[in-house]
Amino acid sequence: MRISRLATRLLIGGLFVGHGAQKLAGAFDGPGIEGTEKMMDKIGMHPPKANAYAAGVTETGGGAMFALGKATPLAGAALIGTMVTAIRKVHGSNGPWVTKRGWEYNAVLIAAIMAIVEDEYGAAAALGALGLGAAASALTIELSTPPREAGSQPYPTSANQGETGTVTPEVIRVESSRTAASRG
Repeated sequence: MRISRLATRLLIGGLFVGHGAQKLAGAFDGPGIEGTEKMMDKIGMHPPKANAYAAGVTETGGGAMFALGKATPLAGAALIGTMVTAIRKVHGSNGPWVTKRGWEYNAVLIAAIMAIVEDEYGAAAALGALGLGAAASALTIELSTPPREAGSQPYPTSANQGETGTVTPEVIRVESSRTAASRG
């Protein structure tokens, strides 16, 4: 194994282990499982406790497997899935730059994971890890979204910076009329 690939694998895997430990046990000044559960509830991932454990275990276990070079395409897919979910539920509406809580760091991790998988297993495995991770994220988000009330729809609000809130058609009409009034 080349030293650069080993260093990259250990760094990325180790950081994911640490990030998962923050979620699960409050290590490294992390929120612990209770704080992670509150965060999951805030971003609409229900049930929040199950999603808190799922994220923490995926990051810790996937990070360890990635660092050790065990089942690398599968570990990569798991880690990519957590990053795609983070982009979709937390960072995506903030634009790319991390200074605005954007998604650039998540995207760099996805690309680095894919590069390691491709280097060891080929392009098809890297694309497979990306596809499986994205599909797992989409399924997780879909299964975690509580049913909406009749007549309501998901609506990002400026107060919650893109998190999904539920509003009625009346609120949308009020917001639309305010926007129209400010234009003209």
